[in-house]
Amino acid sequence: MSAHADSRFSCDSHVARIERDGFTIIEDFLDAQKLSDVRSGLAAHVGVHRGRNAFEGFTTERVYTLVGRGKVFEQIAEDARLLALIGHFLQPNFLLSAAQAIRIHPGEAAQALHFDDSFYRVPRPRSALSVSMIAAIDDFTAENGSTVICPGSHKLGADAVRETLPRQPVVMKAGSCVVFLGTLFHGGGANRSKAVRLAITYQYCEGWLRQQENFFLAIPKEIARTMPPRLQELIGYSIWPPFMGMVTAYHPKRVLDDDFVPPVAAEPRS
Repeated sequence: MSAHADSRFSCDSHVARIERDGFTIIEDFLDAQKLSDVRSGLAAHVGVHRGRNAFEGFTTERVYTLVGRGKVFEQIAEDARLLALIGHFLQPNFLLSAAQAIRIHPGEAAQALHFDDSFYRVPRPRSALSVSMIAAIDDFTAENGSTVICPGSHKLGADAVRETLPRQPVVMKAGSCVVFLGTLFHGGGANRSKAVRLAITYQYCEGWLRQQENFFLAIPKEIARTMPPRLQELIGYSIWPPFMGMVTAYHPKRVLDDDFVPPVAAEPRS
């Protein structure tokens, strides 16, 4: 669904909430068909890998490079409402940094509070360098591992004491999503229920920053060339002016052409 197709979506209202609180919730972001398609698209990938550490979650499943695993995941990544909202906080030519599914099993402990753009080592307080979206595929409740957020924490400096921050669970129905700044403190909640909790998350970053996932290596060219042009740009087949991201002086989209041969492969090597 595009921003133009949903008359209930007010980008300005969501921007105001993000500026004030660091986050906003878009209700009915995914309709029933999209939720079904997400579940179907993930069916072959769940039940295989558990987290490798406490941060990933030892009883949490993660499916990485989600955007390369099916058309429904491509469509969500370039949702017009989402991109319009992110465009208020990131400069043009922003990139998709990561895309994954997160399936939290019963008994999983709460994740440590963190902020998503912390690996960009620019001191706080500052503007966000990334924006994240988490969409509920199952209902998010206070008992089943819903994301826990610290409202207003996006404005705090480097001296913020995480343990003392006021926090609240993101309670929302399946199909809703929470969008928040990369400077907002948050974490996955403990799953005290008897059922798994499934979500998908997409993170976007400034176009001049390194992405978390290397989509050039993770997504074969045969798949990338079938993606919509806007999505190709989001995963990195784009330029940060004037020439960051070039491929031996070519635009990176040229690599997707059938007749393209990298100059290094075609020319003599000493």
